[in-house]
Amino acid sequence: MSTAPEPAILAGDDPRHHAEVLSAVYDARMSGTRAPARPRTVIDESWRRLLADGADPDRMARATPEPTVMDLDHARRASGLDDVVEEVTAGLDAVTTDGDNIVVVADRTGRVLWRSGAPTVLSRADRLGFVEGASWAEDSVGTNAIGTALVAGSAVQVFSAEHFTRTHHTWTCTGAPIRDARTGDVLGVVDVSGPAATIHPTTLALVDAVARLAESRLRELHRRSLDRLRTVAAPMLARMAGRAVAVDNHGWVAAVDGVDSGTRLSLPQDVGPGRVLLPGLGSCDLDPLPGGWLVRPAEVDATPAQVATRLVVDLCAEQAPSVRVVGPVGSWTQTVSPRHAEILYLLSLHHPEGRAATDLAADLFGDPSRLVTVRAEMSRLRRQLPGLIAGSPYRFIGGLDIEVSVPPDPTRLLPRSTAPAVRRARMA
Repeated sequence: MSTAPEPAILAGDDPRHHAEVLSAVYDARMSGTRAPARPRTVIDESWRRLLADGADPDRMARATPEPTVMDLDHARRASGLDDVVEEVTAGLDAVTTDGDNIVVVADRTGRVLWRSGAPTVLSRADRLGFVEGASWAEDSVGTNAIGTALVAGSAVQVFSAEHFTRTHHTWTCTGAPIRDARTGDVLGVVDVSGPAATIHPTTLALVDAVARLAESRLRELHRRSLDRLRTVAAPMLARMAGRAVAVDNHGWVAAVDGVDSGTRLSLPQDVGPGRVLLPGLGSCDLDPLPGGWLVRPAEVDATPAQVATRLVVDLCAEQAPSVRVVGPVGSWTQTVSPRHAEILYLLSLHHPEGRAATDLAADLFGDPSRLVTVRAEMSRLRRQLPGLIAGSPYRFIGGLDIEVSVPPDPTRLLPRSTAPAVRRARMA
C-alpha cells in the first residue's frame, strides 16, 4: 500500500519559525557541522545526491535558455501532456486566484513547458530563471518540487531552506508526477509555486489529486483514439488475406487478426512506412492508417532468437541510455529508463545464467525482499523488449549476442544510480 506524500509543514505550524529552523539545518549541512535537526527523508536524500555530485548551492547553473517558439511547441507536443494542460490549470484555480502562486507543467526531463498565474508572481519567478524552456531538473537547479518529484517518483513539497540553491529559499513549491496510465512511465510534473509565506499543507494533496485526474483524462483520451482507429481498421482487417494488426502511433493495439501481439507492439522511435524489424514479430511491413499503422508480419517461420541476433545496450549517454536490436533484416533502437538500464547491465553481467528476482532486488536496492518492485519493473521491461528476456530466472534468451557499451571512465557508469551492484562496479 502506498503512503500519502508528506507535506513540508503541518497544519498549525508557524511557517516563519519553521523556516528559521530549516535555515539552521541547511547551514549546518552545507558547512559540514552538526545540524540541530534532521531534514525530511526526501530532502535529505536529494541533498546527499547533489553533494555527492559536487554541486555548489551558491553556484548551481540557472538554466535560462531562449527557446524558439517552434522548439517549445515541439517539446509541448512531444510531452504527451498538451491535451490535459487546461484541465490541470483549471483544477488548481483555487491556489492561483489570490495571485500568490503560479501553476507550472514540466516534461519528464524537468523542462518547464507551461506557466500560468498573476503577472506579479510570474515576474518573481522570472528572476529565479523559472521560465518556459528552462530545466528544473534536480541536477540543474538543485532540490525543488519538479526535479525532486521526478527523481522520487512521487509528490513532493519543498519549503524555504529545503531548496538546495540558496537563492530559492524565499520560495515554496509543490509538485506531483503525471504518469502514463498505460505504462506507468512518468510524462511530466504539475507544480504549484510561490513565495514561501504562501505554503499550506493541503496544497500537496490538491496537486497530487490533480495529477491523478490528469492521468484519468489521458486514459480516457487514449481509449477514444483507439476506438476511432478500430472503426477504420477492423473492416480492413476483415477483408484482408493474411495476418495483420492495427496499432496507434505508440504501438497500442486497436484491432488484430491472426497476430499474437498482446496489448502493445514496440515500434521504432523513427517509425515510418516500409519494412522494419519488430521484437517478437520479426520482419513486418508497415502502412499508415489515420492515427496509427497497419502492421503485417512477413510470412516466415522464425523464433525470437533467429529474428533478433544481437542486443546492444548503450550506457555511454548518461541522460538517455538506449537498446539496439539487430536482426537479419535491419535494426531497431529505443531509449530506456535509468532503472531499466540498470537491470539490463546487471543481466549482462550474469549472462547467460540470469538472475533470480531476490538477487536483482539485492543488486538494485540492497534488500532481497523488494520482490514486488523488481517484478513490476521486469514486467515493464519485458513488454518493452518482447521475446528477448525470459523469466525464472530473469535472463536474455538463448542464442542472443549481448553487447554492452560503457563509458571509458568506469566512475561514469550510470552515475545517477544508487544500486549497490552498480556502485560496486563503479568502484571496481
